[in-house]
Amino acid sequence: MRFELNNLRGDIYGGVTAGVVALPLALALGVASGLGPIAGLYGAIFVGFFAALFGGTASQISGPTGPMVVVVAGLAASLSGRPELIFTAIFLAGIIQVIFGAMGFGNYIRLVPYPVVSGFMSGIGAIIIILQVGRLIGGEPPGGTIPALVYIPTAVSELNLSAAGIGAVALATVFLWPASWGKYLPGPLAALVICTCLGLALPAAPVLGDIPSALPSLHMPVFERDAMFLVLEAALILAALGAIDSLLTSLVADNMTRTRHNSNRELVGQGIGNTVAGLFGALAGAGATMRTVVNIRTGGRTRLSGMLHALLLLAVVLGLGPLAAKIPHAALAGILVKVGWDIIDWRYLKNAHRGPRWDLALMVLVLGLTVFVDLITAVGVGVVLAALAFVRQVAEQQTRAIREMQFEPDSEEEAALLKRAQGLVQVFDFGGPLSFGAAADLGHHVRERTRKGRGAAALVLDFSSVPFMDVSAARAVETIATDATEAGKHVYVTGLKEEVASVLAGLDADHHLPTDTRFKRRIDAVRQAVEDLERGRIEAAPNGVAPAPA
Repeated sequence: MRFELNNLRGDIYGGVTAGVVALPLALALGVASGLGPIAGLYGAIFVGFFAALFGGTASQISGPTGPMVVVVAGLAASLSGRPELIFTAIFLAGIIQVIFGAMGFGNYIRLVPYPVVSGFMSGIGAIIIILQVGRLIGGEPPGGTIPALVYIPTAVSELNLSAAGIGAVALATVFLWPASWGKYLPGPLAALVICTCLGLALPAAPVLGDIPSALPSLHMPVFERDAMFLVLEAALILAALGAIDSLLTSLVADNMTRTRHNSNRELVGQGIGNTVAGLFGALAGAGATMRTVVNIRTGGRTRLSGMLHALLLLAVVLGLGPLAAKIPHAALAGILVKVGWDIIDWRYLKNAHRGPRWDLALMVLVLGLTVFVDLITAVGVGVVLAALAFVRQVAEQQTRAIREMQFEPDSEEEAALLKRAQGLVQVFDFGGPLSFGAAADLGHHVRERTRKGRGAAALVLDFSSVPFMDVSAARAVETIATDATEAGKHVYVTGLKEEVASVLAGLDADHHLPTDTRFKRRIDAVRQAVEDLERGRIEAAPNGVAPAPA
């Protein structure tokens, strides 16, 4: 592993600053996950260090993030009192991410449509806010979005004035903290310090309590039959969500540093970090956008900055645990509300009404499914609907192009030959790749075109622009050839590439595409068709009369 030391000063400053920003977030996310503040710190340490060491985005800072916490919190609510199974899910998520990277999935995860990403990220932001409302006023909400919503009236009826006051101060600090001050003291850290001091004067507010000040112990994976499906499902969601979250942050880092990340290597690095995190009782993590931006803006450019950020947090764990025990829950809840608020895609929501309505509907659907169902359903439904909508658009465009296509001869000779045929020889140029969405209408439009005028006696199918073919397109071609043959038309083929021919032959879809009427050049096929027509080898259509030989 080669380290670049030409930006050592910037990496030190960036790493230290990112570590300071990460401290309150790691504590807050640890509490929100249900695993406790120390799990959040451990997650920032292990994922942050190993993802930086082995990852593919040099300036990225990794650690617990809102999306990962939402999944872990849901799993913690389902497996109450069994943290070893949660850590097993995190461990397996890391393994799956390494497999994703090794198999090159990083190139495909980026293909998730923006409305889907916007919808589930905004949904995650909404979930984080909903889960913190009760804690802001001194309550202890249950896990899960709907239970947390139902709990809010109870929390209001049992209002803790001290916690509510601290929560209000925390919210005011994180939302109103001047950006110019943030260069010297980040807003979340300022809220943490101010509210902790305020909590000492208002002892009635719930606090974190004892936090271990030592290295974590080893947690070997535990596999129990009754919870195996739940653990595997959570591991898969964590792996996919962490991959998407990390690669989106990598794109932000690329734009800021004018570099290009390695997607698959980044997945391997994130996977190693989460695998180690699962072994040592730490919260799962991913690339963290805000911390990465802070790192870059303060000079961080290489993987050293991410590793230093993790080492700084390790020093905090080993030396400042007793001080962290006095942090009020309401302070961390206020910080997390700001995290959730920042995750919501307000920029898109403000301008969505001016964009395609389908994209807005898809985003809202994914957001709703994320909040009220679950993440994997939201992303799965969103990707499938987006893909179907795209296929429909492409199919409509291809069908329209086929329907409106005005055939233009390639040469004067071809034009003269077709003129002699007086419409009894028609050329059908597919014009490009055939999508399975357009295949269903392909045969219909060919039949309509060949019926125009006197009706074609010969049909020349030009495959020159068709580089590949799937089963749907092959069956459409088979239908075209079969219909033409049964109608008494002769079929000629030109430009059939070997790959396309092998697909047609393999599916037995070429039985009406005789080998003796296949030509490399279209002019040869047209010449042969006109010759066969003029010599009487082809009968004219019933509603027409074959032209006399020239």
